[in-house]
Amino acid sequence: MHYALLIYQAEGLSELRSQDDLEKALAGHRQLQEKAKKSDAFVVASELLPSHAATTVRNRSGKVTIIDGPFAETKEQFIGLYVLDCRNLDEAIEYAKLIPDVRTGSVEIRPVAHLEA
Repeated sequence: MHYALLIYQAEGLSELRSQDDLEKALAGHRQLQEKAKKSDAFVVASELLPSHAATTVRNRSGKVTIIDGPFAETKEQFIGLYVLDCRNLDEAIEYAKLIPDVRTGSVEIRPVAHLEA
């Protein structure tokens, strides 16, 4: 089953990291990706641009609204994701524990539904 590991972090925290902290975080992501690739669990990983680059589209009763930025005003923003092919939720949790941002943000795990056209 595919699981999405959604990474949330305080907006702007990455800009405050020292070069050493940034390199350690990147090394942690490389380790996770290497482990997932070796076990054939790796599907995709992406980092998202900051929330100010987002556009939100809503349609309420036929009225379309386009908003610059994210819809939700929260302290933590969605900054990236992994999609992994795991045997079960426990395996997905083990990968989530390896994401460096889990120490300062959070990782939400969601099963991915496969829809056929």
